Amino acid sequence: MTQFTLNDDQIAIRDMARDFAARELAPHAVRWDEEKHFPVDVIREAGGLGMGGIYVREDVGGSGMTRLDAALIFEALATGCPSVAAYISIHNMATWMIDRFGDDEQRRRFIPKLAAMEHLASYCLTEPGAGSDAAALKTRAVRDGDHYVIDGVKQFISGAGTSDIYVVMVRTGEAGPGGISTFVVEKDTPGLSFGANEKKMGWNAQPTRQVILENCRVPAANRLGDEGIGFKIAMAGLDGGRLNIGACSLGGAEAALDKSLAYMRERKAFGRSLSDFQALQFTLADMATELEAARTFLWRAAAALDARDPEATRLCAMAKRIATDRGFDIANQALQLHGGYGYLADYGIEKIVRDLRVHQILEGTNEIMRLIVARSLVGRGSGN
Repeated sequence: MTQFTLNDDQIAIRDMARDFAARELAPHAVRWDEEKHFPVDVIREAGGLGMGGIYVREDVGGSGMTRLDAALIFEALATGCPSVAAYISIHNMATWMIDRFGDDEQRRRFIPKLAAMEHLASYCLTEPGAGSDAAALKTRAVRDGDHYVIDGVKQFISGAGTSDIYVVMVRTGEAGPGGISTFVVEKDTPGLSFGANEKKMGWNAQPTRQVILENCRVPAANRLGDEGIGFKIAMAGLDGGRLNIGACSLGGAEAALDKSLAYMRERKAFGRSLSDFQALQFTLADMATELEAARTFLWRAAAALDARDPEATRLCAMAKRIATDRGFDIANQALQLHGGYGYLADYGIEKIVRDLRVHQILEGTNEIMRLIVARSLVGRGSGN
């Protein structure tokens, strides 16, 4: 990227994802939400287009693209359905963690099917008693010969019960982040089970369940990296995950803005189209400006992560907060512009509002994003 201009390859990547979203996601999004249907067949079609391992290395079937490329893809996919786009982003995050921290045997064993989305993946960090304070997790793994025996419960896991691979953070040592390790748990592992599909405000086109591990025997060969580096692995995954979910918010907001423009051109009041009223024009202008500003900052953070900039974690936290806050606000404004029709399911706006609301919570709440930024500022000022 030269400053803020996409090159021809990036434009082609974005347009490919946008065409897929318009053809395969958007026409079905409202029905999937109403029926709580997880469109695995459509998700696997995305895998066939290289969206299952976007920034995974090519030697194991990944697409070898950049974080900026990924941001373009997830924004485009979310114009069709933010819920499905968000699940694909989580799958990519988990797949990348295996690619980045796994050894050659693990990479070649797990990633080809994940990159093709023949197998689906879930990320398992949060627990019933450990959300924002992720380092307080209690799920424990005890070494037993060539296996670890894992006991605990993971909460709010996207894809749980359907996914084939679970990247799970567990405690193998003392309290705190230094005692956490990461394991790849396969779906048919004895002792692995799942809770009921949660009833949610949004994100109904993907399942959310507890992942329950009871005397679950996992081969030691499935541990990613050494014991004690699991928290580092989890946080590294979240830098990119925050960009991805921010991009999904932008895509949902873009779809809501487009729907508003079309509606206001068609809808008349007092003998004029709504788009002729200056006050409403100003609202549209503010929505478009906020969307472009958030997108620009997200691209900046993605470029920093690609460049392994020391400031990348701080910038990713900033970008996640800005993109998810602005994305939700824009979608909510779009609902207001639609009046009573925006509240009806058929118009698709209320679904976008519901889907985008959770983006301000997951991958680290936006309050935690502020904490990350504040600590970087305070630490810099104190010389730490």
